[in-house]
Amino acid sequence: KRIYSELTTDHPIDLCRYQVANCYMGRAGLINSGGASGENDFAEAVKTAVINKRAGGMGLISGRKAFQRPRAEGVALLNAIQDVYLCPEVTVA
Repeated sequence: KRIYSELTTDHPIDLCRYQVANCYMGRAGLINSGGASGENDFAEAVKTAVINKRAGGMGLISGRKAFQRPRAEGVALLNAIQDVYLCPEVTVA
């Protein structure tokens, strides 16, 4: 209970950092799930990737968001996620 009341904030990057810390202080890479597909898949996937990268995570799993849509859209979604991890301006917070 202290993690939510004293040790961190409710900011998604702080909560993700706690997950990284629980991965043997980052020695086991944290890969977040992209979640279920929905209306704002591109925005949600990019947001999750930015949070993961800024918290020290290693990647994002994206299945249904990319593979349950036309090929060109799915490739564009995966490229958007890759762009986050390749972008030097998105750094560890």
